[in-house]
Amino acid sequence: MDFFGFRASLKDKAPPDGMSHALQALWWDAQGDWDKAHQCAQAKEDDAGNWVHAYLHRKEGDMRNAGGWYRRARKPVATGTLDDEWAAIAKALLQTS
Repeated sequence: MDFFGFRASLKDKAPPDGMSHALQALWWDAQGDWDKAHQCAQAKEDDAGNWVHAYLHRKEGDMRNAGGWYRRARKPVATGTLDDEWAAIAKALLQTS
């Protein structure tokens, strides 16, 4: 799936089958369900999940917690808009899935 297909799937009631936990987390975040997104990000503690987990805590406003997750993901702390970060993460994860 490409980024545009992923964005188009946001009109559905659930994320597409076979999607990684990290991408599911981004999908649920875009739906406005932070708790479900957080559950998905935590479901598999790998670099992808840690990166989304960092983004979610940044979105929440908990920069101390987010910083720890960015370190675990081996990513710099994001400084752009949340929308730009969401898109950058989604594009990166879709390229590797």
